[in-house]
Amino acid sequence: MTDGWHATLLPADATIRGAIECLNDSGFQIAMIVDAERVLIGTVTDGDIRRGLLRGLNIDEPVSSVINRDPLVAPGAIQTETAINLMKANRINQLPRVDETRRVIGLFLWDKMFASSEELLNEFVIMAGGQGVRLMPHTENCPKPLLPVGDKPMMQHIIERAVADGFRNFTISINYLGDMIIDHFGDGRQLGVKIRYVRETEPLGTGGSLGLIEQRPTHPFIVSNGDVLTGIRYSDLLHFHTTHRAKATMAIRSHEIQNAFGVVQTDGINIVRFEEKPIIRSQINAGIYVLEPDVLDHVNGTSRCDMPEIFEKIIARKGRVIAYPMHEPWVD
Repeated sequence: MTDGWHATLLPADATIRGAIECLNDSGFQIAMIVDAERVLIGTVTDGDIRRGLLRGLNIDEPVSSVINRDPLVAPGAIQTETAINLMKANRINQLPRVDETRRVIGLFLWDKMFASSEELLNEFVIMAGGQGVRLMPHTENCPKPLLPVGDKPMMQHIIERAVADGFRNFTISINYLGDMIIDHFGDGRQLGVKIRYVRETEPLGTGGSLGLIEQRPTHPFIVSNGDVLTGIRYSDLLHFHTTHRAKATMAIRSHEIQNAFGVVQTDGINIVRFEEKPIIRSQINAGIYVLEPDVLDHVNGTSRCDMPEIFEKIIARKGRVIAYPMHEPWVD
């Protein structure tokens, strides 16, 4: 049984935001919603939250809007081996343990029982060829991915987070001041990974350089912009993609813009409604993707092509493209 499971307990009057904070703080990818007596009301997982966001829910809405009120639970007397078999049969990673009154007394976690440093065969592609125009003059003599964030270059944060998720094979697309990136990261040996490079001779957009990859991936692969820092688990994104059998997956994030003025709705000259400084919510492209290897058929490596264009080509051919709603920290 997992130590520290108390950190997953959350009161019934919490918000979705509170559940997200609970998931992030515990790292166990589950929040157990309980009453004042610690009786289990239901559970909320990362997947429950993402499905809620896809339905248009706001993170400040009640957690009750995404709660699973009938989760699989284990009785207090269950043996660990039986719990493992139960989790395996039902393909779940978390199993609450309750007593005869349904009061929470523990939690089984698959990852904790089978801690694994399994290395993934999937390629991780980083787009690092941009000129960093928005960050001039900082990028005048330094490519944006090498700008320091804290005590290390921006792109090193991306690589190290991916390594923690099991990725070991990286391809970096370079152009502007690309030799500085090669000089810094080399073949990746100092980070315990293998790095290959593709070089644009002219700007090819956010997706065009994928066509320069000579050794085509044989498994679904991650693509990330080189200037996106996030708390996302890349392995979860990959699992989401494969589970839904998509051709391409785009990580998306909710973005809010507040109108600076009161909005007046009219019917002819009649005023029918006022809305004071309304908030406009939309889903934006977070710059992180998963692609199937044959998606590279849509990119020739000689003409400019942005990632949304690749998605549109897949849609035109009736391929399945899906969205992965993010709630993790994200900075572009």
